[in-house]
Amino acid sequence: MTQATTDPRPLYREALAWATELIAGVRRDQLTASTPCTEFDVRALLGHHVAGVEIARIIGEGGDPSAAPTIVTGISDDDFVAAYRSATDRMLPAWTDDRLDAEVTAPWGTVPGRVAIWVYIIETLVHGWDLATATGQPAESRPELAEAVLAVAQHAIPAEPRGGQMPYGPVVTPSAQAGPTEQLANWSGRVSA
Repeated sequence: MTQATTDPRPLYREALAWATELIAGVRRDQLTASTPCTEFDVRALLGHHVAGVEIARIIGEGGDPSAAPTIVTGISDDDFVAAYRSATDRMLPAWTDDRLDAEVTAPWGTVPGRVAIWVYIIETLVHGWDLATATGQPAESRPELAEAVLAVAQHAIPAEPRGGQMPYGPVVTPSAQAGPTEQLANWSGRVSA
């Protein structure tokens, strides 16, 4: 499976559905808990999940995402699932067949649409793993999904250099029992619990 030839939309839909289940599993008393993504506590990570889908919609519609927030704030504690579903419902129709190979403006530059989608699949799974780990939920998505995304990530995201313009921490060697979603998180610089 390569990012250049595969239609990533079904995988993105699956990743979004998995993240929706995780978001639904967050309890109010967990919103201030820290996450493996040290920039965010659970509440901020939930807002970042919503923002990521909103940015993907802007990109799919041919807009410029540079002014979009990276964290959506102002969502009440009970409305994160509804906000995420609403963002997803608005985003998916933007990615029509003709947008896959069209040049789009992403936060990191101009790329074919399918490349932008792959980046948001990676982000969805990695931040899903962050959320699951922080809230004690099962942190593995469907293995075949995570394996496909891991293969793309290992091809598209170099092991070095990291930091600065490459917003990932150093690659972490996975534990012997790490599943493919955790391995993807490790490739993105996340340290396993």
